[in-house]
Amino acid sequence: MLNLQIAMFNHLLITLAVFFAQTANISITSPQPGDILRGQVNIVGNMNAPDFASAELAFSYAIPVGGASNPADRFAWFTIQTFSQPVQNSSLAVWDTTTLTDGDYILHLRVFLQDGSSQDVVVSDLKIRNDTPLPTASPTATESFGFTTIDPLPVSSPTIQPATALPTFPSPTPLPVNPASVTSSSIYSNFAKGGIITLVLFAFFSLILRLRKN
Repeated sequence: MLNLQIAMFNHLLITLAVFFAQTANISITSPQPGDILRGQVNIVGNMNAPDFASAELAFSYAIPVGGASNPADRFAWFTIQTFSQPVQNSSLAVWDTTTLTDGDYILHLRVFLQDGSSQDVVVSDLKIRNDTPLPTASPTATESFGFTTIDPLPVSSPTIQPATALPTFPSPTPLPVNPASVTSSSIYSNFAKGGIITLVLFAFFSLILRLRKN
């Protein structure tokens, strides 16, 4: 009984290991949930499962249409491309989103295995925005200061005053000759007369002194 339990446990472990290995090898790496898509979108993924039989890549509107137990079966899928050979870490397909209405979409990769089972990978919240402008960052609000703009004073052209005639003054009248004024010629004449008188007086006194001595 114990051996049977151990054998069942080992079989369960092997099954789980195979399941997780296959799931790890089935993926969509681009685009990712929340991406905004425009134009031609390159879908990159991996479907290198050991028991690969075929695969299908599809998209759907993000609106559930059914109540299936498998979440992947709750949407109406539209095929993008089918595969007969596995693709490993490469481009799976180019998705032309220009033919679709802007909105939220889902990608679905389903890999069919040789035992009849399948593995699903779903990427949700893909936003196609071909007709919607991309959001732009709003400018950061800056503090405004109340500066008052002062208009420049009007510049008026200078007024040129007409030239006026300069005032005229009468010619100065020469003053009469001052009779008390002393000229240089009179000074020389008086000086010569004084010298002659001095010599005469000196000679006169010299004569008188000689006469008294005699």
